[in-house]
Amino acid sequence: MVQRRIPLTVYRPARAGVQAFAVLAAFEAASRAVIISVFPVLLYRSLGNAQAVSEVYFGAGLVSLVVALFTPWLAGHVPRRFLYTGGIVVMIASNIAAALLGAPAAPFALLGNTVALVVMTVCFNAYVMDFIDRTSMGKNETARLLYSGLAWAGGPYLGVLLMDIWPQGPFWLAVVFCFALLAFFWYLRLGDGKVITRARSKPANPLAYLKRFAVQPLLVAGWAFSCLRSVGWQVYIVYLPIFAVENGLGEQLGGMMLSLSNALLFLAPLVLRFLVARSVRFAIQIGFGFSALFYFAAVGLAFLPYSAAAMATVATLFLSTVFLVVLDVAAGLPFLMSVKPSERTEMAAVYSTYRDVSAVVTPGAARLILVFAPLTAVFAATGAGLLACWFVAARLNPRLGKGHRPAA
Repeated sequence: MVQRRIPLTVYRPARAGVQAFAVLAAFEAASRAVIISVFPVLLYRSLGNAQAVSEVYFGAGLVSLVVALFTPWLAGHVPRRFLYTGGIVVMIASNIAAALLGAPAAPFALLGNTVALVVMTVCFNAYVMDFIDRTSMGKNETARLLYSGLAWAGGPYLGVLLMDIWPQGPFWLAVVFCFALLAFFWYLRLGDGKVITRARSKPANPLAYLKRFAVQPLLVAGWAFSCLRSVGWQVYIVYLPIFAVENGLGEQLGGMMLSLSNALLFLAPLVLRFLVARSVRFAIQIGFGFSALFYFAAVGLAFLPYSAAAMATVATLFLSTVFLVVLDVAAGLPFLMSVKPSERTEMAAVYSTYRDVSAVVTPGAARLILVFAPLTAVFAATGAGLLACWFVAARLNPRLGKGHRPAA
């Protein structure tokens, strides 16, 4: 009896291109967007003060950071497609628990969603670096942000509105989007990436490749830019709603402002044109410089002796997000453009830690600041961090992203 092998072409990815990854990112964004503004309000309702909320976010960030460092080790034992799937399943389980158990389960649901996102981000970045060539990284980042824009624009406000009507609604809606994400991922048939041969050696120690990362200044700078940009967003996402509640502006304002800020993601194509016309360095400096300026201005406005001072602070923080969107497109490019193909999986894991480090640093620093100062001091510290990145960005190669391999 003659046995025929199935051709390997059957297992090729269905549409492993810029558009496919953008759609995949959009489903992930939708699953997160409808609950991202719900967690700060729900935790503040349950715990009663910003310090306690900071402690919950700090704990979740610390756990996710450890998971991020050990994800490459886990990837050496679990195929990437199953690892990504496992992340989605954890996210589904976390949201179901929050929907069924309510506020008492909120800290655990936040932890589950955070850990799942870490694993999924490592896998997603590795897939992107496998299937998207270096010259298309900017286009890929722009498409990702553009496709995710609708979810991020409507999701946060929809979540806080739905929470008042049907408290479990945002979490059940997130579950629906997670299942859509899972279905589309398996439709793409991405497999375990382009590297199909089994490694002969044992997986590296999860901390061993950090030394290799640390001696490449451009990788370190790109990671730091993404980390501080993420800090700017996290302060806006978590502490703006708390600021609004404390100043009598209502629980829905934070979600509404986040939706408005996320609608700015539709400016991503214009940012790409800006990058092409100028340089990555110039765009990064513009992003950090003006976002820092508006964070500082928000602090000054909060102390004005007018009844509208709190609303002016909120509006000024919104203006800072215009430039955080510029950084969403540009800040990670120094890292993505300089990663060697042989180090994709390991460096994807390192790069993804920016989110987790910022998730630890932001609430940790805020918790310490709030012991001695009001909430506006958290905004001032954020502005200082963004300004520090502006100085670092000035040292980037001005030709970065103009068709050659960037040098440190």
